[in-house]
Amino acid sequence: MKKHKILSNAYTALVMAFLYAPIIVLMIFSFNDSKSRNTWSGFTLRWYQDLFHDEEIIQALMLTLVVAVVSAVFATLLGTAAAIGLNKMNKRLRSVFMTLNYLPMVNPDIITGVSLMLLFTYLRLKFGVTTLILAHITFSVPYVVLNVMPKLRSMDKHIYEAALDLGCSPLTAYFKVVIPEIMPGIMSGFLMALTFSMDDFVVSYFVNGSSSQTLPLVVYSQTRRRVTPKINALSTIIFIVVLGILVINNIYSARKEQQLLAGNRAKKEGH
Repeated sequence: MKKHKILSNAYTALVMAFLYAPIIVLMIFSFNDSKSRNTWSGFTLRWYQDLFHDEEIIQALMLTLVVAVVSAVFATLLGTAAAIGLNKMNKRLRSVFMTLNYLPMVNPDIITGVSLMLLFTYLRLKFGVTTLILAHITFSVPYVVLNVMPKLRSMDKHIYEAALDLGCSPLTAYFKVVIPEIMPGIMSGFLMALTFSMDDFVVSYFVNGSSSQTLPLVVYSQTRRRVTPKINALSTIIFIVVLGILVINNIYSARKEQQLLAGNRAKKEGH
């Protein structure tokens, strides 16, 4: 048993090293005084200073944040409403719609990008921020549904009915009872939509305008010439920010679950 545990820990450590070693190397070389990707020449912060003076990257970052936040908010609202509706359906119909929900997730991004480009062209929409937001909402909604559905299924169905019996209207019961219960799933869906939006390249490539270049598109255009340490600095900042958000969300979810367990334990002891 002890040998099995050692092998299991070693295997887990190797997987973690394989996943995070490239990121650690990137972060280290963001402080390298030289442009070389092979030689360490000393510690410096000048690449971070140069990064914040690069207007092209800053503008792309601001646009990416705006598109990501707006699309994630709308995707979360639509996905949560869709999940609540799907949860009320009978099992067979829900299975059909859940299968349809999975299709955009497994569909190649290039097909999604080309189809949205053709749709926007047919609707005569001008390519720019609006088409970017609409496209990002489209591929983000299924991920929100996927995160909210398990919370709805694990929720006690009698809580909503009890709220109605106590005088709440259906809308008030949803906002006062259901939404707080499934909030961890909603937050997880929002963060996933935000992350996928900031990370997207293929779909954005087909629906962006000439004056609406997101950060992945700008980084790609710069890497075609030469990867500068400014990209390493930018990647380091984004990684740390996303990691911080995920840690905060996990802490919030853990505390929420502990409160629910404590509440259920108190109810059982009261009976």
